[in-house]
Amino acid sequence: MSRPLDGIKVLDLSKVLAGPLCAQYLGDLGAEVIKVEAVGQGDETRGWPPFPAPGLGTVFLSANRNKRSIAINMKSEKGRKLVHELAKSADVAIESFGTGVAERLGIDAATLCALNNRLVHCSISGFGRTGPLKNSPGYDVILQAFGGIMSMTGDDGGGYIRSPISPIDQMTGVHAFSGILASLLAREKSGRGGAIQVSLFDTALGLLGYNLQTYWQRGTQPAKCGSSHESLCPYQAFEAADGPIMIGVANDNLWRKFCAIAELNAIVDDPKFRTNAERVRHRAETLQHVQGIIGTRTVADWNEALNAVGIPCSPINTLAQLLDHPHTKADKLIMQYDHPAAGSLNCVGHPVTFVGAERDPGLPPPMLGQHTDDVLREMGLSSESIAELRRDEVIS
Repeated sequence: MSRPLDGIKVLDLSKVLAGPLCAQYLGDLGAEVIKVEAVGQGDETRGWPPFPAPGLGTVFLSANRNKRSIAINMKSEKGRKLVHELAKSADVAIESFGTGVAERLGIDAATLCALNNRLVHCSISGFGRTGPLKNSPGYDVILQAFGGIMSMTGDDGGGYIRSPISPIDQMTGVHAFSGILASLLAREKSGRGGAIQVSLFDTALGLLGYNLQTYWQRGTQPAKCGSSHESLCPYQAFEAADGPIMIGVANDNLWRKFCAIAELNAIVDDPKFRTNAERVRHRAETLQHVQGIIGTRTVADWNEALNAVGIPCSPINTLAQLLDHPHTKADKLIMQYDHPAAGSLNCVGHPVTFVGAERDPGLPPPMLGQHTDDVLREMGLSSESIAELRRDEVIS
């Protein structure tokens, strides 16, 4: 069965997480992705432990399926020429170098689009390509701090907490993905490609949409609220008799249902608790009533009773519990594939279901430079030319 991006060729010049994840998504949808890595080290996440095999750090494994790797010294003139030749036949190029580096390497939008006017060029950066911080290095945790996200994360009075899933990096990859797809669609109408830019900074601002709206309304820094929500109550983790459970009473209809299950009918119509706005205003007293009853029964009891009447709730699972849950197994997003160096590995597939199509992990993440010779032969280079490039340390 054909896939949506069959016939699309992608030049992945990026590294770490945002760019590689974007390119992996394109590969999952059928694009041919050639990952261009530096001779010697390659993508730096190859060196981030733990390792199922040398050169295959787990972060690298998570974002580099469905790619072939070619190792090129882009600082050399011959290396740049090879990348330019690849760009001439590509549909998409993605780079994530520091501001000014892509220009020095000759892989910036102006250079590559001049060689191929149908190319969609995507540039990924930390703080964008303009403004006072354009040269500042951008990492997910730095943008969590700079973007004000870390100031709101964790419990009131507690230390500063990093979100461990790198949400800004990953969402930047998703934004790049959507921008590239939109540009490819626009190319169908105009016949020409174009350049797009995404940054971790813009992603951080985008993720702050409703938080900033609330800040503009109140004019005050929101307090850290742990697992709760400043606009909803009761909407947070509670301690049941044998462990934690997350309960989300998101509206007044759910509140009435909850009070019936929890035998809190004595307060359901109390003016202090009748509406969500009043429960938020009297948050401490509301939580005292709710926690008092939640602690009398087990997580399993509450989970079954609340789910039965449609009240959002969940045990706070470990990763092992998540993976072992029948719903996770039925979803089939977790897949297995065989890697020639690391053996049988699990992966998270592309999180979009194309109805009628089977999910497939596709190509395993490549070893550094694994496909260098294959790609160069496809470009028309002879074995002698490839050997000469290797002797000159242009490729590996």
